[in-house]
Amino acid sequence: MSLVLPGEQVPAQHVNLKLGPGLLQLSTVNGQAAIVSTRAGEVKHSANGKKWWIEGNSRRYVPAPQESVIGVVVARSGENWRVDIGSAHMATLDGLAFEGATKRNRPNLKVGSLLYARVSLAHKDMEPELECFNAQTRKAEGFGELKGGFLVSCSLKMCRLLLDPQHFLFPLLGSRFPLETAVGINGRVWINCKEPRQTIAVARCIEAVDPDGGGLDEIALKKFFGTLDV
Repeated sequence: MSLVLPGEQVPAQHVNLKLGPGLLQLSTVNGQAAIVSTRAGEVKHSANGKKWWIEGNSRRYVPAPQESVIGVVVARSGENWRVDIGSAHMATLDGLAFEGATKRNRPNLKVGSLLYARVSLAHKDMEPELECFNAQTRKAEGFGELKGGFLVSCSLKMCRLLLDPQHFLFPLLGSRFPLETAVGINGRVWINCKEPRQTIAVARCIEAVDPDGGGLDEIALKKFFGTLDV
């Protein structure tokens, strides 16, 4: 485990390096790039070493490019929408940033609509921008409006855990009953089950496993699940 303070250099290296929250690339006097931390926390990176970030105990989401988030439409502004993603500033979503969208054919979003989107632009001095498709393929690939279901809030660390395909929670729940999920790195999880009691069970399990909540491991969760009315 490597802990850093703001301003400390981080040895992040990769041919296609992607920087996540808490890291910033600067140019040194000799012209070389240096990766420094902008917050205190633990240095983390993906298994292939391509993406690096700082895992802290921050409760407010700081947008970073290419991250998947769940947002709530709060207003319409001309041809765009204003979306709450839990960051310091509202995000902007272009009306054409959807698969197959044209000036005559675009989604009819309402205030309160839930969206699964990707951060396309993030800068400390600018409002973040979102898109609801893969910028390379122009296909939705799961992004877009989330209809029905239930939104659960949890810690940012819990969301990162759930985005790991090896994490035990969703496979365990999926073996008990069918469910749909979408995880935003911004501390929000969308769940959709056939019955309300199943939705409640999933929400309680997320809270129980969350490091900022119960912090249960797989064995403890199985015992906890047995006490639920599902």
